[in-house]
Order: sequence, then structure tokens, then C-alpha cells
Amino acid sequence: MFTKTKVAALGAAVVLALAACSSGDDGNGGEDVDPGEFPEGSTMAELAEAGSITIGTKFDQPLFGLLAPSGVPEGFDVEIGTIIASELGIDEDGIEWVETVSANREPFIQDGTVDIVVATYTINDDRKELISFAGPYYNAGQALMTLSGNTDITGPDDLAGMNVCSVTGSTPAQNISDNYPDAELSLFDAYTDCLEPLRNGQVDVVTTDNVILAGYVADSDGEFEVVGEPFTEEPYGIGVEREDTEFRMWINDVLEEIFEDGRWLEAWNETAGTVLPEPEVPTVDRYEVG
Repeated sequence: MFTKTKVAALGAAVVLALAACSSGDDGNGGEDVDPGEFPEGSTMAELAEAGSITIGTKFDQPLFGLLAPSGVPEGFDVEIGTIIASELGIDEDGIEWVETVSANREPFIQDGTVDIVVATYTINDDRKELISFAGPYYNAGQALMTLSGNTDITGPDDLAGMNVCSVTGSTPAQNISDNYPDAELSLFDAYTDCLEPLRNGQVDVVTTDNVILAGYVADSDGEFEVVGEPFTEEPYGIGVEREDTEFRMWINDVLEEIFEDGRWLEAWNETAGTVLPEPEVPTVDRYEVG
């Protein structure tokens, strides 16, 4: 069967700077923030003083992080990142978006390529050993996508002998490897790399989080469908440097504020909510770094 693995090239990440200035009433301009409001020497103070922030996100995931024809990414993750920047007094034109695939999220945080990562990023214990998470700001679940009309696969128990496409460094890929060893796993850099192999029969099924697959289904004109129910829990967090507890807790404060004041739901309704139902508000996990 067809199996292909691409190795993520860290130095080849696509970097975009937002050049369009936001209007004063579109909700995306920076707040009137004095850097002196933040503790001296904190990441918040440094970013607010600089008036810029670098955010890692996906460029290939409809509804959450997709590069638009304008050259600017859009989606729920992008909106969450924009709100965080705004709370630092940073306008849209002060945000630098860096394409961040599953395999380079931790390295980009660790080496300072980005300040935060908002990229359908599941919080788990292994990743907490390398970086730290604010959130969750959304709870997803792993699911399966096939060609429409496929009756051979209705859930993960049908994956034995099937060629399953996923992404290097992702929790869905690791779950298949650990718990469904009779499946043949084909790994790529990005989930969009799985779409053509699915169309031409080189792979039987694509697996990632249900909300990501829903975006591909919505764009497929009936070509793809999600089968069965989600079979894991995938809480999405915002990745920051592991020891920067002050910054992480501040982001948690922002998340709780937007859960309460409606900005989180507004961001959802304008992006992923055009396809997906309204989600429950998650509960932030203010865990301690061991």
C-alpha cells in the first residue's frame, strides 16, 4: 500500500505579516493599553511595548486556520490569537502569522520563532514536558473521514488492514499507532496532503479532530463525509514557553474574560460556527508546571 512520510522543514516555514490596518469599529483593533499596566519584565510588558507579536497557526485547516486568498489566515484559532494580541494593545498590523504544522509547534515555541501557538493544539502530558498551555479554549475529538458512500469504515474498530492518513507529530496519529496497530499509517506534514490520496484510493480514511474534518467536508461539495462519532477528547490549548507561568496565567485570564463577555462565542459564530454547532464553554485548567 501507499505510505509516505514527509519531514517538516523548520526553516521553510511561511511567515506572513498583516499589512492591512484595522478599522476603529471592527472589533479587531488593539485595546488602549499602557505597557506599564503589566509587571515589569513580563512577556506581556515586552510585547505591549514592542507593539507586535508572532503567532503560530495552521494555514491549511478550514474553519480554524486557513490561508485566505487575501494572503491572511482566517478561522477560529486566528480570531483567538487576534483577541489575545488586542488585549496587549497590539493591532492586526502588529501580528506576524507563522505557518506552524503539527511537527514544529514545540520547536517553534522553544526556540523563540513564535511567541504563542494557536493551532488546533491538543493539551497533553507529553507536550507539557516541553512547553506550557493556556486553556483549553475549545474541546474537540478525534474522528474519521472517508469518501462519501464508503460503508466499510464506520468507526475506529474497522481500521484493521486499512491505510489511515494523518500528520506527523499529531495526537491522532499517535493514537492510531498506539491503539490500532493493525491499521497501516501514512504520515504527511499537513492534513491537506491526505486529501488527494483519499480521492484516488491510495488511502482509505483520514483521521484528525472532528472539527478539522468538518471543514474539509464542508469544502468538498459532497465528496467526503465524517463517519461514526468522535472517539477521543482533544482539548485545544495555547502553547507558550514552558517556564513562563506569568504569561500563561494572563492568557487564561483573557480566555475566562472572553468566555464571560461573549467575544469567544462571537469569534466562534463568525468562523467555525458557520458549519458546526455552538460548543459548550470549556473550563480553563490552571495546572502547575512540575
